[in-house]
Amino acid sequence: MTKIRTRIAPSPTGFLHLGTARTALYSWAYARHYGGEFVLRIEDTDVARSSQDSVDQILQSMHWLGLNYDEGPIYQMQRLARYQTVIDQMLAAGTAYRCYCTPADLETMKAAQEARGDKRLYDRTWRPAPGKVLPPVPAGVQPVIRFANPVDGVVTWNDLVKGPISISNTEIDDLIIQRAPEEDAPEGTLGVPTYNFAVVVDDWDMAISHVFRGDEHINNTPWQINMYRALDAALPQFGHLPVILGDDGQKLSKRRGAVAVSNYDEAGYLPEAMNNYLARLGWSHGDDELFSLDQMVQWFDGTHLSKSPAQWDASKLAWVNAQHLKRMDDAALAQKVQPFLAKLGVAADDRLTAICGLFKDRCETLVVLAKWVSAFYTEVVPNPEEKAQHVSDAVKPALALLAEKLALCAWDKTSISAVIKDVLTSTGLKMPQIAMPVRVLVMGTAQTPSLDAVLALNKREKILECLQNA
Repeated sequence: MTKIRTRIAPSPTGFLHLGTARTALYSWAYARHYGGEFVLRIEDTDVARSSQDSVDQILQSMHWLGLNYDEGPIYQMQRLARYQTVIDQMLAAGTAYRCYCTPADLETMKAAQEARGDKRLYDRTWRPAPGKVLPPVPAGVQPVIRFANPVDGVVTWNDLVKGPISISNTEIDDLIIQRAPEEDAPEGTLGVPTYNFAVVVDDWDMAISHVFRGDEHINNTPWQINMYRALDAALPQFGHLPVILGDDGQKLSKRRGAVAVSNYDEAGYLPEAMNNYLARLGWSHGDDELFSLDQMVQWFDGTHLSKSPAQWDASKLAWVNAQHLKRMDDAALAQKVQPFLAKLGVAADDRLTAICGLFKDRCETLVVLAKWVSAFYTEVVPNPEEKAQHVSDAVKPALALLAEKLALCAWDKTSISAVIKDVLTSTGLKMPQIAMPVRVLVMGTAQTPSLDAVLALNKREKILECLQNA
């Protein structure tokens, strides 16, 4: 059996966006499921728009998601000599040719085609053919290299997601596979290959067996299959994933509506939750809503991939994240929340693990959890409306009595609970009448976990000061 090798090949013209992250996840999980290998390639042939900052962000996002790669990152711009070798072989074999058409020539050609009602395709002016006389080579024009695509026949493949797909060769033309060098480029400068050619050579050289990518690439696939055949190279299997739609029903993209994966890291989402949510945007395992990355690897065999677009739902992602927060070990969660506390200027102590355990059930993100935690280490300003509602003159004597008794009791949940019950008995108040104002004074809001647990995790001195200043 051929070794399973998959890849992800982002372009460093911006952040790693959600659609690419989902493709990376599927490719990674497929390779891991079958004991194969996963490759990271950086497709940086768009020299004008590529940047090192984008590369760094892509690598950081892959690391955050936990999608470790076996090879890479491999950079296309470091492979120009290899592309040139293949170009030269194709020129010699007649499967590629030099084209001297200028941009103005192409515009004239397309205008004439439109006037006749013809499809806008390159008319193969410079394609050699038996008995054909080519135009004179124009002076001072650097040629592009075009692929001699078959002029008839049908390209068919069995897509891993969409099933059988066929596209006629009459629908596609002789693709440019290498751009001309820039006019002011030093002599001997190699032209930069185009996407469809470079990706074929890369996947061929890297022995990629399965290619998962967005379905916007379906129309590129016939060209690529024809180039594989022209090179006598083994074809990978293709799986084209449907798009992810934004809240407005339009496709998420770098230029429209997408959010960087790194933004979710900064917003306090867990990578476990992001992978879980992304996985469900186009794949399912029965009715399982919540699962780990290890479980996904166990289940992801390339089946049950949806043919229909998925709808991004921020509220559903928040729910998934909340569930993963609840499931997480308290000590591990404490480690995760530390960077967010640092941003708030909070230095936590040995209470942090217990505080995280107490509050994690009511948090959707680490940012929210960090805000709760910070209340134990910083001065709290009560919500004015809640203070006016709950901290009345009638309850203040009970708060003073509570402070008096808390000053003398053992500082643990059981002892604090006994003190609260004693005060309620002495004053005839109900639990909400004293719990609400204490919560407002200590935590800034009336809505918290059980009062005795909250007080026990606070410092005694802070509690007494809050109650005495009521």
